[in-house]
Amino acid sequence: MTTSTRGADKVPAVLVLEDGRIFRGRAYGAVGETFGEAVFSTGMTGYQETLTDPSYHRQVVVMTAPHVGNTGVNDEDAESKRIWVSGYVVRDPARVPSNWRSRRTLDEELAAQGVVGISGVDTRALTRHLRERGAMRVGIFSGNALPDEGTMLAEVRQAPEMQGADLSAEVATKEAYVVPAQGEKKFTVAAVDLGIKGMTPYRMAERGIEVHVLPATATVDDVYAVNPDGVFFSNGPGDPATADHAVSVMRGVLERGTPLFGICFGNQILGRALGFGTYKLKYGHRGINQPVQDRTTGKVEVTAHNHGFAVDAPLDKASDTPFGRAEVSHVCLNDNVVEGLQLLDKPAFSVQYHPEAAAGPHDAAYLFDRFVSLMEGQRA
Repeated sequence: MTTSTRGADKVPAVLVLEDGRIFRGRAYGAVGETFGEAVFSTGMTGYQETLTDPSYHRQVVVMTAPHVGNTGVNDEDAESKRIWVSGYVVRDPARVPSNWRSRRTLDEELAAQGVVGISGVDTRALTRHLRERGAMRVGIFSGNALPDEGTMLAEVRQAPEMQGADLSAEVATKEAYVVPAQGEKKFTVAAVDLGIKGMTPYRMAERGIEVHVLPATATVDDVYAVNPDGVFFSNGPGDPATADHAVSVMRGVLERGTPLFGICFGNQILGRALGFGTYKLKYGHRGINQPVQDRTTGKVEVTAHNHGFAVDAPLDKASDTPFGRAEVSHVCLNDNVVEGLQLLDKPAFSVQYHPEAAAGPHDAAYLFDRFVSLMEGQRA
């Protein structure tokens, strides 16, 4: 990625997809070039949380909402210490942000962090193209001396693909840290950081849990060194088929029977640990309006998603695994994608979506209470 930032809004920009489709617009954020996987997010709010979600590492995010940047950028809503998207695509950026917490414009924040974006693009047409053709590699090029179309397309096709990418260690913490319980401490949880969002340990801390956040490279011994009542595996970027280390650690936790909860990438890791396969979705689920049914209660939740891979597990029956029987606990009502797993003979479950959902919706927040109940049951 190469970037500069001066006068970006007047600079021409070009978006090139690996199948040759081209969109033209204006630079937004930093000026230069960037590459990644083109994906779209259907959320109408929460763009700051999206940008700072480590799961978007090496992805160029297309916002389907036409107006982006209306509330500016504040110092409270980031999910991590930096923006992780590799590029950003919007149709109509806000000219002036309007929110009492705003500290700077979104354009300024993107430029300050070197994130190359493009505005003035027909994001509806781009999203329809990605739905029909699937997520694919993309490049954004901006500046007064743009390469010719053939050169840009060749560079896009040389960029690495998301399938086969092992990215968790690139976004996870390098050193362990502790998020203290709010009020009386009731439990200790070891959280394996595969790209964790800041709101996740906060949601646990609200429930009296002291959270020890560990690097993605943590071993089973590292996990149990904190004497946990439960173990958590976070969201994160990349292809779960590459996550052999995390799968090995999770199997060690399952063997000991410690209450276990996984979110997003953690759900895929649980699937692999149980012996299921994973696969890449055509264009993935991203946004804050995905209907999911909790099959244990029949309740339908509106949920926040960010995943391009899914677990391949049977929807119509329980499966025998090395750790007892397992079943699909949650399913997406749009396309029947597996959205959750649970073991029937051990205290372990996971979901593919995001119950912490800082920007909302909050229908799935009860899952943290379910984790607490597992730990209470184990202690009893």
